[in-house]
Amino acid sequence: MAQQEAGDDPPAKRRKLNSTKEQVATTEEHHNSIYKGLGRPISPPLSRRRSPEPKVSFASSWSFPDDVLKQILPSQSARPASNIEQTLGQGRAGINGQRFVASPIQLTRIHGLDSGQNVDAVSLGELLSDPLIKECWNFNFLFDLEFVMQHFDRDVREMIKVKIVHGFWKRNDGNRIALLEAAEQYPNIELLSAYIPDPFGTHHSKMLILFRHDDTAQVIIHTANMIARDWTNMTQAVWASPRLPLLPQAPTSPPETTKVHPIGSGDRFQVDLFHYLDAYEKRLKPLTEQLKNYDFSSIRAAFIGCTPSRQKPSDASPSSVTSFGWLGLREILSCVPASNIINEAPPHVIIQISSIATLGPTPTWLSHFKSVLARYATSSTAVAEKLPTPITKASTFFAKREPNSAPKKPPIPKFNIIFPTAEEIRTSLDGYKSGNSIHWRLQSAQQQKQLEYMHPLLCHFKHPSPVSSNRISRQEAHRGSAAPHIKTYIRFSNEAHKTIDWAMVTSANLSKQAWGDVVNKKEEIWIQSWETGVVVWPALFDDGAEQVTMVPVFGKDLPGPEDVPDAKPEKKTEMEMETGTGTEEQAKANPKTAVGFRMPYDLPLRPYEADEKPWCATMGYQEPDRFGHAWAGYMH
Repeated sequence: MAQQEAGDDPPAKRRKLNSTKEQVATTEEHHNSIYKGLGRPISPPLSRRRSPEPKVSFASSWSFPDDVLKQILPSQSARPASNIEQTLGQGRAGINGQRFVASPIQLTRIHGLDSGQNVDAVSLGELLSDPLIKECWNFNFLFDLEFVMQHFDRDVREMIKVKIVHGFWKRNDGNRIALLEAAEQYPNIELLSAYIPDPFGTHHSKMLILFRHDDTAQVIIHTANMIARDWTNMTQAVWASPRLPLLPQAPTSPPETTKVHPIGSGDRFQVDLFHYLDAYEKRLKPLTEQLKNYDFSSIRAAFIGCTPSRQKPSDASPSSVTSFGWLGLREILSCVPASNIINEAPPHVIIQISSIATLGPTPTWLSHFKSVLARYATSSTAVAEKLPTPITKASTFFAKREPNSAPKKPPIPKFNIIFPTAEEIRTSLDGYKSGNSIHWRLQSAQQQKQLEYMHPLLCHFKHPSPVSSNRISRQEAHRGSAAPHIKTYIRFSNEAHKTIDWAMVTSANLSKQAWGDVVNKKEEIWIQSWETGVVVWPALFDDGAEQVTMVPVFGKDLPGPEDVPDAKPEKKTEMEMETGTGTEEQAKANPKTAVGFRMPYDLPLRPYEADEKPWCATMGYQEPDRFGHAWAGYMH
């Protein structure tokens, strides 16, 4: 299927929903235990603007009885910790004044795993079942509308305005026709198609924008299609903004792209999100008109978007608005300080994706993209590592200045790519069926040459045993059996994998269509697809701490002393014990913060053996999976 971008299987014209209903029932059973329904139909009042207050009061806006209101707004203690609170920088105090902040991203719940392997995981029901939701803008590639609608609160789902933003814009597209027919069952659904001018481009973005009756909005960026398979037994990730309050006074115009906001700030996130939404032109004007009324200042992340476009690097204005694709990613990473510039150990960049497109018989594009991922910030300028294009001056947001320090050439990062083998797909929770969403074509001579230069970089997603090959104890993410549809790009400070310089969660796989090709003869970067993602790094969570680090966490979202290098309590000297002073007092004067990042794969990595090959959905596999099925392969 020529129009399909590597990254997802081609959707059927008519989707069977029988199997979906069982999976949705499981999800609804879970979220109904957390968010109790209203018990009767309601008609929420119109929202109204109010001045921000330290604590939101609903007494003046709602006329529900107290017992009903308690069901609508359960206390924080009665609800599982959500990413909304985590991204606000809340955490818990630790030893020696160490502050711990939960991961800004969460993994999705896996139905085939027990509760101990789903700690802090989130379901689609938890994202959508809030009865205060009044409007939902849903951006994605694949949709099962019945599956989506069943995850809203049953008492209000027919009153929620649901906007489905998809990429099937051609009138005779079978997928468009199927969506139209499914939407006829729901009068509150509106379908909006994104224009895709190039045949190999897709609307691959995965984002939710929610508006609630308590006058808050929320942006959620994730990696899953809106189909049951993606939210059941496949590894996925979710980033959710805090709930954004209304501004005290409505702005007269959208955020200015000429005004300078530092990358990583909430104001810059809003500018870059609007830059992305503006690419849809008039289709999404009602959305931007609403969003401009909300305060984005609590967000701690950089938005990275991709839209079908041809952009010139010479026209970029990184100080005011972030570009699309790899150029935008380069602008963001040029503002992120690296932790080991003066160290000898090289950083380790791990690319973990669910699809690899045809990149060419030589590593030209991959080498260029690696140079983008190698960027980092110094005290005054962005430093390029073997980057042929001119160095662009960048913001020094959060970078610490060291007087009289000359830039030192850092070690070149080591790169690895995580991609599952056929054996990992065969033994996954959904067996070969999960391979429908994981792609790398290997049949042609050009594709075989690409495999040759990429094979030394390849590592497994799933480990066969709890001990690594070099007898080092493995840190387990508890996701090896859930085939990966998640996409993460992480720069570790070094190969010890104790600290993280930055991390990105995105819908974008390793492809030219998603990130853009290298600059062509017309000095243009050609992007063919729509993508959304976020980048986070330690300094964004600096609330006055002397030192902020980001650490990988496994099987949980909140780090502890055991996850932080050198976090063990220090022994006091005899004088300090006599005077009652020492490490505790020093810690209060020099506080430290540790931010977790929830890992979707085990560490250390396990490289491919020489005879191992990645999963290829267009090839056949005869060995049966756990359901006794073989895989015939398919062409698209």
